[in-house]
Amino acid sequence: MNAIRKNFMWLTAGVAAALLPSAATAQSPLANVDLAITHVAGNVYMIQRPGGGGNIGAQIGPDGVLLVDSLFDPMTDALLAAVREVTEEDIKYLINTHIHIDHVGGNANLAERGVVIFSHKNTRQRLLEGRSRFPRAGGSWVPQQPESARPQITFNDEMTFHFNGEEVLTFKAPPAHTDGDVFVYFPESDVMHLGDVYRTTSYPIIDLYNGGTLRGTIAALDQAIDMAGLNTKVIPGHGLKIMDRQGLIEFRDMILDVQAEVLSLIREDKKLEEVMAANPTAAYDSEWTDDPGWQPEDFVPIVYYQLGGSGRLADR
Repeated sequence: MNAIRKNFMWLTAGVAAALLPSAATAQSPLANVDLAITHVAGNVYMIQRPGGGGNIGAQIGPDGVLLVDSLFDPMTDALLAAVREVTEEDIKYLINTHIHIDHVGGNANLAERGVVIFSHKNTRQRLLEGRSRFPRAGGSWVPQQPESARPQITFNDEMTFHFNGEEVLTFKAPPAHTDGDVFVYFPESDVMHLGDVYRTTSYPIIDLYNGGTLRGTIAALDQAIDMAGLNTKVIPGHGLKIMDRQGLIEFRDMILDVQAEVLSLIREDKKLEEVMAANPTAAYDSEWTDDPGWQPEDFVPIVYYQLGGSGRLADR
């Protein structure tokens, strides 16, 4: 089965319904999920869907709640219920780590509740363009989000919040997963949320349709590793476990190894078919293929072309 057909199969009916504005929300199976909230460290919690999905960061204290990302539209009630397990304080702020619908889908619902939304300027700009594209599913278009889903406040390089007795450092990462990737660091709690630049369920998803790059992915991970200490907790964009600096290093080093393998084959004038046949990810496939929607046949061609390879698979 070719990669495009496989990726369209990933777009299940439930996810497709979640992409649409609220008319489809009640019919989406995502409206019935239960979300788990886990204390990470200090004032910071992680909210996630058992079985996987975009992970939410939540800084909770007497000033209120600051969220990092907002899940799909139909999951807002479950998100609010998870927050209420810890506090009755209002959600005041929302930071979007990037444009993808599993991270901004709840924006409009939260904006209706008075939540102020922040993002990098590139994320808002792509929402202003009206439509964005999946990194999977052959680059298919995501339906337009309502105007209220757009972040009200954007920044270029960095922004600092002073909230719940600690600084919250929000800064632009190099163009990695997308060109609007944002890292959020809670230094007093010593917790980082890296959005989908770091995930534990698959090889890195480099979204070429929204400005992602291989070089930026490596640079962004280097930046995160440099910031993280021995005790820093890391919330991955996807994955069930709270991670640490060593997990970041292992993810970065895996990418560097695959890059080196592919580059060596390019220097031997190998075409993409030959590179795929050489299986340059073989040493890592047992660990980084949990997500059926993003496999070596999705990741390796991106590495190949980003490194300057030429020659295309006939069915891509």
